[in-house]
Amino acid sequence: MKILFVASAFAASVLCSPASAQFPSLPSLPSLPSAPAAQCNDCGTVQGINMVEKAGEASGGGAVAGGLAGGLLGSQVGGGNGQTAATLVGALGGAFAGHQVEKKMTKKTVYELVVKFDDGRTQVFTYDNAPGWQAGKRVKLVNGALQANP
Repeated sequence: MKILFVASAFAASVLCSPASAQFPSLPSLPSLPSAPAAQCNDCGTVQGINMVEKAGEASGGGAVAGGLAGGLLGSQVGGGNGQTAATLVGALGGAFAGHQVEKKMTKKTVYELVVKFDDGRTQVFTYDNAPGWQAGKRVKLVNGALQANP
């Protein structure tokens, strides 16, 4: 009977005691550092868009036409050596003026998009037409072209 009483008392103490008294808690393990996020070296942010006027290219046609016109006008001035000098000065002045006019007529506006990449470098992309990007937009460089990067 004594054994039965001891067994009953043991069972009652086990069933009625709190779980923390029954099993000691395990020490918490330190958390492992999470893996760093992979950096995208071809990802960046648009810093700004600059509209730039580029001087036109002169093919030489304006200089030739201006030189001919200036020489023709110069030949109408004076006579003898003065006429020759006026023709020469007219041709040179006309060539210069024609060259400048041709450059002005062929100038164009380009758009320079400045991108700062996540790896710290900055690159400028030039477009003939206004690009669809805005400052602050995330982009990714893929095969030399910018794409949206959400």
